[in-house]
Amino acid sequence: MKTTTAKSGKLVIVESPAKAGTIQKYLGKDYTVMASMGHLVDLPKSQLGIDTENNFEPKYITIRGKAELVNSLKKEAKQSKKVYLATDPDREGEAISWHLAKVLGIDESEKCRITFNEITKNAVTNAIKSPREINTSLVDAQQARRVLDRIVGYKISPILWKKVKKGLSAGRVQSVATRLICDRENEINAFIPEEYWNLDANLIKDKKSFIAKFYGKNGKKIDLTNEKQTMEIVEDLEGATYTVSDVKELQKTKSPAPPFITSTLQQEAARKLGFTTKRTMQAAQQLYEGISIPSKGSIGLITYMRTDSLRISVESQVSAREFIKNNFGSEFVPKTPRIYKSKKDAQDAHEAIRPTYVELVPDKIKDSLSNDQYKLYKLIWERFLASQMTNAIYDVVSATIDAASYQFKATGSTVKFAGFTSLYIDTLDMEENEKSLPVLKTGTDIKLKELKFDQKFTQPPARYTEASLIKMLEEKGIGRPSTYSPTITTIIARGYVVRDKKQLVPTELGMIITELMREHFEEIIDVAFTATMEEQLDQIADGEVCWHKIVSEFYFPFDETLKKAEKEIGDIELKDDVSDVKCEKCGRMMVYKHGRFGKFLACPGFPECRNAKAIVKEVGVPCPQCGGAVVEKKTKSGKIFFGCENYPTCSFTSWDKPLDEKCEKCGSVIFRRMGRFKGKYCPKCNEENKQSKKQK
Repeated sequence: MKTTTAKSGKLVIVESPAKAGTIQKYLGKDYTVMASMGHLVDLPKSQLGIDTENNFEPKYITIRGKAELVNSLKKEAKQSKKVYLATDPDREGEAISWHLAKVLGIDESEKCRITFNEITKNAVTNAIKSPREINTSLVDAQQARRVLDRIVGYKISPILWKKVKKGLSAGRVQSVATRLICDRENEINAFIPEEYWNLDANLIKDKKSFIAKFYGKNGKKIDLTNEKQTMEIVEDLEGATYTVSDVKELQKTKSPAPPFITSTLQQEAARKLGFTTKRTMQAAQQLYEGISIPSKGSIGLITYMRTDSLRISVESQVSAREFIKNNFGSEFVPKTPRIYKSKKDAQDAHEAIRPTYVELVPDKIKDSLSNDQYKLYKLIWERFLASQMTNAIYDVVSATIDAASYQFKATGSTVKFAGFTSLYIDTLDMEENEKSLPVLKTGTDIKLKELKFDQKFTQPPARYTEASLIKMLEEKGIGRPSTYSPTITTIIARGYVVRDKKQLVPTELGMIITELMREHFEEIIDVAFTATMEEQLDQIADGEVCWHKIVSEFYFPFDETLKKAEKEIGDIELKDDVSDVKCEKCGRMMVYKHGRFGKFLACPGFPECRNAKAIVKEVGVPCPQCGGAVVEKKTKSGKIFFGCENYPTCSFTSWDKPLDEKCEKCGSVIFRRMGRFKGKYCPKCNEENKQSKKQK
C-alpha cells in the first residue's frame, strides 16, 4: 500500500499503513514508504507444510489475497536504488524482513535491515544511517517456534476431531494456559474451608476511633479457630482496662514501580482500566505506530510495546528528570537516576514501554486520541514519569494495647512526603488501606467502644483473570511478550475457557481436552517442559544452537507418542446441559452451548434444525418506557448492556442497570452505574440539573 505518489530512489517497507504514514513524514519526498500488511508468506493452511523427512524445511507460500501487493512491492523495489526493510524490531518482524528479502531478491549479505524502538524523527533518521544485515539467528528462532507450533497443532488436532468433535485444536502454549486454568478450577473444587475468627477492639482516644486487632496472650500470638475459644477470650475481657503498653514509631519509604513491560502493562490495564489483553495491545499498537497531533502531524507516542526489558535510554531519562523538576519541583527528582534491572532471561534489544515525548502531557493531547488510546497513554505516561521520581515517605506508628493478659495491635501511617505517589499509585499498592492513629503514649488508658467478633472461613484460591494468568505465564517462563494476548484470545475462541466478568472459567470441553492431553500428551502441557522449550528458542535467537536440532529432538519422541495416543484414545461423547426452553421450531428441549461471546441456547437437532438464540436474563424490573421486562444483553464485543424485551418495538437501552427503586424527588426509576464509577442516580433529575446549570 503506497502512502505517497512521489517517485523516490529509496524504498522503505514497514508492516502497517499507519506506521508508513508516520515514517513518510519524517523521511520526505526522497523516499517511498510502503506497507507489507504483516506477513506476505506463511505455511499453507491446507496441509502441514513442513518436510519432516528433509530437516523440517518449511514450505512457504504467498498468503491468499496478497499477490497484487507482492507484485507492487517487487515493481517499486526494482525501480529503487536502495531498499530498507523496517518491520517491527522483534523475531516476528525479523522473519517478515527475511521473507521480504527473499521475495524481492535482496542478497542475504545486503545491509538492508533497519529497526527503531520508537517512531520519532531522530530514531528513524538514525536507523537509516546505520542499516545492518538481517539477523538470521532471530529468524531461525521465529521459524523454530512456527514449526513447533504447526507440528503440535496439525498433528494433535485431527485426533481431537476424530475422537471428540470437529473444530477442536491443540497448541503448544495454549494447551498449557488451558491446563493452568483447569488446574486452578480443580483446586477450587477440592478446597476444604477452615474456620477462623476475627476479634477486633474498636477503641476511642481524643474523640477519634480506631481498630486494634487481637494478637495473643502474654506476648504469644494466638490464632482463633472456633467460637468456643473466641467467646472465652471475650468473657475474660469483660470489664478489662485497655492500656497502651508499647508504641513504635518509624519511617517507611516506598519506591516507585518500574516502567511497563508488555506483561505488566497488560496486567495493570486489566486491573485499572478493565481492558482485555487484546484491547490493550490494539491501543498500544496504535500509539506506537503514530497518532496525528495538531501542529505536529503523525507521531509515535510510545516506544515498542512488545518487550520484557526494563532498560530506558539516557536521553529519555534526562528528559523525564527535567520535566519532573520543572513541573513538580527539584525535591521530586532523585539524586541519582533510577536504573531498573530486567529479569535474567529478558530480551534487552528494546527499551521498556515509555512515552516518546514526556512533554506531550496526556490531557493536552486528549482530543487527538480515542478513549482507549487516551486511557492507555495516560497510564504509560504516568507510570514512566513516576518510575523516575523520588520515594514516598510515610510515618508509621505501631501500638500494642494490653487488656487483662491479652494483647491487641494497631497500625497506622501518614504520608510525610508524597514523592512519586503524587502522580501514580500502582493498583497493588491501592489495596493497602492504612489509616492514621490518634496520638498514643505508653501507659495511657484507652476507652473501649465495642468488641467485634465474627466467624470467617478460609477461601479457595481465586480463579485466574487475564492479568493474573499473564503474571503466572511470565513467572513460569511460558510464552513471550508477543504470545500472551493471542494465547488468551485463542483459548476463549475455541470454547475451552469463558470469561465470566473478569474471571477465566474452564468449560466442560476445556476440562475434557485438558484431561485427555494430560493422559496422552503429558509433555505438551507440562509447564516445565514448555518453559524449557522457550529457553531453547532464546538460545537459537542468540545463535548458540541450530533450530533444526531443537525441532528434531522434539519431533521424533512426539511422533511415537502420537501413534500410541491414536490407538489408545477412545471416542469421547460430549454431553450438553439440557435447558428448560423448548425449541419453537421442532419441539426439542434446547441445550446450552459455549460460543465466542459466552453461553447460548441451541437446538440439539442440528444440522436438521439450526435454531439458536441468546440466553435471556431478566433483570426483574419493568421497562421504564413500555412496562415490558428489562433483559441483560451483550454487544458483539461482549460488553453488557440492558434493553427491553420488546425491542425493536420499544427502543429502551441503557449501559447502566435499572433498579426496582424510585427516585424520592421525582418518582423516576433509579439506575446503577456499571462502569468504573459506581453509584446510583436518577437520569431525570441528573438531566434537569444539567439543564439548570446551562441556563445559569
